[in-house]
Amino acid sequence: MTSFFHLLSIFFPKFVTFFLLDLSSGVPYCLRVLILKTQKNLQWGDLDVPVMGLQTDWYGQSIANTLMFSLISDPRYLWFIAASNRPAKNHHAARPGNFTAELWKCDVAELFIADPQSGRYFEFNLAANGAWWSCEFTAPRERAEEIDIAFPEVATFAEISLDGGWMSAMAIPLDVLQARVNFGKRSLANVSFITGSPEQRFISATKLPREEPDFHMPADFSPLRFHSLDE
Repeated sequence: MTSFFHLLSIFFPKFVTFFLLDLSSGVPYCLRVLILKTQKNLQWGDLDVPVMGLQTDWYGQSIANTLMFSLISDPRYLWFIAASNRPAKNHHAARPGNFTAELWKCDVAELFIADPQSGRYFEFNLAANGAWWSCEFTAPRERAEEIDIAFPEVATFAEISLDGGWMSAMAIPLDVLQARVNFGKRSLANVSFITGSPEQRFISATKLPREEPDFHMPADFSPLRFHSLDE
């Protein structure tokens, strides 16, 4: 039987999980969202990179499942990788590789990237089976377009183990991201998960200030920190 952790050993041969800690509160939150950089063109199935672990939900309560993510920039793409050791409940319309709205109604991983100067930001949703969705916003929850328009040339990948653990990835073209929201060292970002559907729990890598879950707070996203994998 191929287990979740066996899949990890295949896709991340030397994977290391970091739990980033906010020392002021003792709660695991990202002080800065880490983006790993490499000059190599990455390929699904050969992603030998560290992953970040999340341990608590929006309210600071421990979560039973292991949630992991990684962000890697290669010469062409920003890779968003998500994984969990527990089965996910996917949206009924989610199909591998398909652009699918309302993935957030079920289990999903989310990436937000914001331009602090203009206030514009993108939300990317990634399901456990590789279904995905994207939307551009001009301000919190203010869509740039009324209809769903897929971010161009996105590719997704997914593997699900026999014990239900999963890992999926989204490759987002860097040139389009730079053109649309000026992606770079001054960008703000956050990674979040929705898990446990239908009794959803909300997990955020960045500690956001509202009492109730709301991921659409671009002004409070984390600054980016870039680190080279090639050194």
